[in-house]
Amino acid sequence: MLWLALHLPQLSLEAFCATLAPEQRARPVALVALHTVQAVNAVAAEQGVRAGMKRATALALAADLQLAEADPRRDATALRAVAHAALAFTPSVTLHGVQTVLMEVQGSLRLFGGLSALHRRLLSALAPLGHRVQVAAAPTAMGAVVLAQWHPAGRGDLVTGAHATQMPALQALLDDAPVWHLGPGREHWEALQGMGLHTLADLRALPRAGLARRFGAALLDELDRALGALPDPRRWLTLPARFDSRLELFHRAENAEQVLQGAQVLLAQLVAWAQGRRVRIAAFTLRMLHERQRQALTAPTELQVDLAEPALDPAHLQLLLRERLARVTLAAPTLELQLRCQQAVAAPAPNAELFPTHASVAEGFTRLLEHLRARLGEEQVLRVLPVADHRPERATRTVAAQGEAAVIPPATLAAVQAAAQSLLPLQRPAWLLPEPLPLAEADDASPQLEGRPLQLLSGPERIEAGWWDGGTVARDYFVAQDHDGSLLWVYRGRLPPAPGEATWFLQGRFG
Repeated sequence: MLWLALHLPQLSLEAFCATLAPEQRARPVALVALHTVQAVNAVAAEQGVRAGMKRATALALAADLQLAEADPRRDATALRAVAHAALAFTPSVTLHGVQTVLMEVQGSLRLFGGLSALHRRLLSALAPLGHRVQVAAAPTAMGAVVLAQWHPAGRGDLVTGAHATQMPALQALLDDAPVWHLGPGREHWEALQGMGLHTLADLRALPRAGLARRFGAALLDELDRALGALPDPRRWLTLPARFDSRLELFHRAENAEQVLQGAQVLLAQLVAWAQGRRVRIAAFTLRMLHERQRQALTAPTELQVDLAEPALDPAHLQLLLRERLARVTLAAPTLELQLRCQQAVAAPAPNAELFPTHASVAEGFTRLLEHLRARLGEEQVLRVLPVADHRPERATRTVAAQGEAAVIPPATLAAVQAAAQSLLPLQRPAWLLPEPLPLAEADDASPQLEGRPLQLLSGPERIEAGWWDGGTVARDYFVAQDHDGSLLWVYRGRLPPAPGEATWFLQGRFG
């Protein structure tokens, strides 16, 4: 077996800072629990703030320090997102403590082209989550955990840190590892230091019976699991069928841009979940929970984002959400966000193409439709469908441009092109007027537009239809040319007009 351990030493701080705006992250930040500092960012550390300090001491050192309570639920959600991303590479994923994810990857090495290639792709998948990750490989789960937490620079070839694929190499590395990285070793750290026991080699050199009496059997059991002397069974994680995650904002969001800042964290977690389930996202819902206004609870604002084609691109999902948020007016400042996804489809990711094909062109057209629908609204983006009627004003109808039907399949496109060829030399304009425009008639019975005579180029094309529904038309259509060269579609009633009615009408324009 070969285990990869993903250790996130700054998980709690990174999970909190992800909700902050860039200008807020540039200020000193610290997480506290029970009035004691638990974690600090680099800016706070430069001003002397350290983990373990009292809250008052930290504020004395950095007057503009941003303080927030450490939240185990927020940390657990962030760690689960890392585990979900890991499930895209192996089904054998488990959690170790509150900062480490374990993966058994022996069966995945050949699929991904070896350990180094798998490591690169794994870090690429984890990058959108915004965490610093220490990675180590070992034949035992506990051995990988110790190496990932220790992470000595310049040891091994997984960027930095130590790793071992064989048991002798693992034992040699573990001998130099500090005792602190064994779970029970933290409880007895001062006693171990007082006895001069700094590394696991020091611990192994002492009689086991005496160590067990002094520190308990748990310390030796964990050491044996790291060295492979004891079995180390693990319970694998399973992904939920639906994605549902919440995020509490540090500062209330009063506009769409601030909401999007927090929503990006949830979208990254959504993509990690979808990658782990090997599905693509068809739709998701963002729910914004507001603060109370005048003792009344404002109803949450829900935003549904439907994709014309299921996708897994976080940048594309963020773009669609940004466009939808731009059209939303918040009823009250937002304090918490909830992202849900109940519509996902099992579909392989698209292959990269050297030359564009019909599929890639259709995908680009679908992305354009999604962008327009998100920016303008569902009711503002329509597509035209043919209707079996010869009357031009009734020959088409408009429907919402959503779903896969918005893209013309190749077979249908070929049939439409063949039908268009069969209609030649008949001509139809791309733009029809909402209502036919009456035209004046010259002395020679030719049509005029705004006093200018029109030159008839082709026609007539006779259309007689509508007798079955009372909308009878009898028209002769012509292609006419205006003085500036533009082409128009005009018709003349075949029957004599009623007194006061025009004989010629403008129905459309050619693009």
